[in-house]
Amino acid sequence: MGAVFRRALGDRFEQLHPMLQRRFGVSLDAGYACIGRGVMTSIRRGPWWTVPFLQIGRIRNILVADVGTDVPFTIENHAYLDPYARETVTFVREYRVTGAARASRFDATMVFDPVAQRVVDYLGTHQHLAVDLDLDVESDGSLHLRSGAQRFREGWVDFGFPMFASGYADLRERFDEDAGVFRVRLEVRNRAFGFLFGYEGWFECEFPAATGAPPERVLPRRYERRY
Repeated sequence: MGAVFRRALGDRFEQLHPMLQRRFGVSLDAGYACIGRGVMTSIRRGPWWTVPFLQIGRIRNILVADVGTDVPFTIENHAYLDPYARETVTFVREYRVTGAARASRFDATMVFDPVAQRVVDYLGTHQHLAVDLDLDVESDGSLHLRSGAQRFREGWVDFGFPMFASGYADLRERFDEDAGVFRVRLEVRNRAFGFLFGYEGWFECEFPAATGAPPERVLPRRYERRY
């Protein structure tokens, strides 16, 4: 076992800012969770024709369809063993833009693929979309995450998701020592159509002791065995 991000980064994990090491060190062995609360200073999306695409992804908490500024949000990272005995870490973000009838969520669960030696990100409430992640550490100790190949899986259905119908994510997360907060910026782009959506913001974290199974609300409704 061991922290999912530590296994993927290897020795480079120690190059992360100490606060990022703590945040991305959530694991069963570490014995704590990470609960972040902050503000999305900006949530943006692409041109009008991206809206139907984003709304489809919203159904299973895969894509962000809202826009707004200064939107309060939370992110929850909990470690647990999934039904296939893989150490898994939740990345569940929840927010509510002004005037929205209900909160929106962006769900992800991450595992380490021991063969490919990389993190695989299962998106959505039913883990239908498996995404390869490439990780790097910047000179200032920030984490740079880029998404790669995507695979759709449901029962006997199993195919590489065509990237002309999807997007590549580029995320940077750093710790701002002056302000004492984490800062995050995400952009998702399609190679042909350009910018789809993105957000940036800040948050503070607490690291409560893990007390058994994660809250039911952050767990997937379905699990996918295949990487």
